[in-house]
Amino acid sequence: MTTPIALVDAPARLADASRILVIGCSGSGKSTLARALSYRYSLRHISLDRDVFWMPGWTERPKEEAYARIEALVQEERWVMDGTSPGSLNLRLPRTDLVIWLRPPRWTSLRGAIGRWLRYAGRTRPEMAPGCPEKIDFEFLHYIWTFERLSSPRVVQNLQRFGEGIPLLTLNSRDDMNRLLEMAGAA
Repeated sequence: MTTPIALVDAPARLADASRILVIGCSGSGKSTLARALSYRYSLRHISLDRDVFWMPGWTERPKEEAYARIEALVQEERWVMDGTSPGSLNLRLPRTDLVIWLRPPRWTSLRGAIGRWLRYAGRTRPEMAPGCPEKIDFEFLHYIWTFERLSSPRVVQNLQRFGEGIPLLTLNSRDDMNRLLEMAGAA
């Protein structure tokens, strides 16, 4: 099982971490946080959406190839990786020094996803594979709405199974995320 840590203890943990995993619902701010931490601590930013799961034209990379990419990426010495993908936590957690789980209310994640869609409408955002313009549909909104009920239990199960002793910081709001960035000098 992961070891919960308090927000006040996070800056010291961040300073010592070489590999940080940022997980959470779509629209929760994973990529924003990962980019800021990447810059602040000179870590490579790995986006599972951009670097692993998606190819141009919203074509999903074959599962075996995607997992082979993850296996190679986690062997690198210094990174911050954003993406939840509960099915790949078994590959990522053993190489992780710190997990940050963004768990804001679903309305916050919905606002984040809709705001992102408005900001990048018709264009590809930096954390997405080339040729994948920002889109939004009912299925995606439903995923966000039901994330806590349907996806979080799988995340918890994998954290328990593969995260023995790994520090876990849970942030429950954008304010928590902003406080973390301020405390870490990454704001």
